[in-house]
Amino acid sequence: MIKKLDILIIKSFVGPFIVTFFVTLFVLVMQFFWLYMDELIGKGLGIWMILQLLVYMSTTMVPLALPLGILLASIMTFGNMGENFELVAIKSAGISLLRFMRPLVLFIFMISGLAFLFNNNIIPVANLKALSLLYDLRNSKPALNIRPGQFNKDIEGFAIRVGSKDKDGRTIRNIIIYDQSGGTGSDKVVLANMGEMIPSPDKQLLIFRLRDGWRYEEQNNNGNTQEHVQTRMYFKQWDKVFDLSSFKLTRTNEDLFKNAYQMMNVSQLRDGIDSVAHTEKRLSENVNTYLSPYFLLYSNKKDKDTFIHKMVTDKKTVIAYDTNFLQVVKDSVRGKVVQTVTNNVRNICALLLPTASDATIQQENFIKYKVELHRKFTLSFACLLLFLIGAPLGAIIRKGGLGMPLVIAISFFVIYHITSVTGEKLAKAGSLPVWMGMWMATGMLLPIAFILINQARNDSQLFNKELYVRLWNAVRKPFLRNK
Repeated sequence: MIKKLDILIIKSFVGPFIVTFFVTLFVLVMQFFWLYMDELIGKGLGIWMILQLLVYMSTTMVPLALPLGILLASIMTFGNMGENFELVAIKSAGISLLRFMRPLVLFIFMISGLAFLFNNNIIPVANLKALSLLYDLRNSKPALNIRPGQFNKDIEGFAIRVGSKDKDGRTIRNIIIYDQSGGTGSDKVVLANMGEMIPSPDKQLLIFRLRDGWRYEEQNNNGNTQEHVQTRMYFKQWDKVFDLSSFKLTRTNEDLFKNAYQMMNVSQLRDGIDSVAHTEKRLSENVNTYLSPYFLLYSNKKDKDTFIHKMVTDKKTVIAYDTNFLQVVKDSVRGKVVQTVTNNVRNICALLLPTASDATIQQENFIKYKVELHRKFTLSFACLLLFLIGAPLGAIIRKGGLGMPLVIAISFFVIYHITSVTGEKLAKAGSLPVWMGMWMATGMLLPIAFILINQARNDSQLFNKELYVRLWNAVRKPFLRNK
């Protein structure tokens, strides 16, 4: 049955957990924007595009923010109870720490299960949306920004200089336009005293409505570079139209990204692993096929057995030599034998190099699939692990709020994150088995969690300042007597 005490501890945990989770998620998303800010600023992104990117990236950050939020909330919850002597009252009533933690352990188990479902079903879709959108944004051209007194070459084939802009942002003066679209240099020049910049309704075109200006064009007669004809034309009003379609954000087909391992769920990853294993087996069979004409070892079993039997039973077929096989080859055919062997080695290399390259790629894909498969489970288990660290830590330090709990939570999370990233890199490099690299952080921190739980059960003074003051005084005392 659910006790009032269970409801109390769950209510005490849920509030700080919601706050710390969203604060952590906000910090991680802002860190992402700071990382890519230089590549996104000046692209003319609309509010809708920014909101899309914000939602997608927030979703992809949930597996990282969730364990940190649980760790911080558990330290704060048990720290507040310890600071208010609620833990002392509960223990004095004969209720052990493990019994007190039980409802939260069940609650964290439920969160871990939901986290796995989220990682398996939502994260692949969010990764697909976020990474494809980020790719398009990073490769899009900056928005057209014509500044007074500077030449602008954003529009391909044109160099535009505006002397000044009026406050309305449309009226421009002292305009110079060099038309280089013909591929023969700046053979067309437009000068105008004033004009207007008028975008089309669909933003695909930009119209320069110029007034009181001159157009200069230079042409070669009959392709003779020494004979130039220059044409000058005055205009009272003239519209120069620029195509801005290249500045519009074009979305890449998401199907081009969906086969990446980050965009797969557990079922798809297992299918990918089976596909890679099948491909590696086929490559191995190809090696046998390629080498069979050159090595008896790779020939069919019947021919190989016949040759070995003949070598063993017929002593005349055995040829002995001191240093190398060329000693027993006649001088008249030695050059031909060397040439034949050299050609065979070249042919073998030409056949095996592409196969070796394919095998390397398949092995890398195999490791990536395995890493991503284990990640689905390690991130979920991290929620439980960091709770088992945070809850006894809060009971030991007996401090609530965002002071000491925040420092300790970040310290443990940094240790977990660095260890996890290191293990993943070692697994991808092939230095460790994938399962060992991906679970290395868990294996290192799980014993620490059990030690902290034991210390909390025994009312450890591990974070009590008075304990260290007493130890320091005990160490100093012999030295003070000698004085």
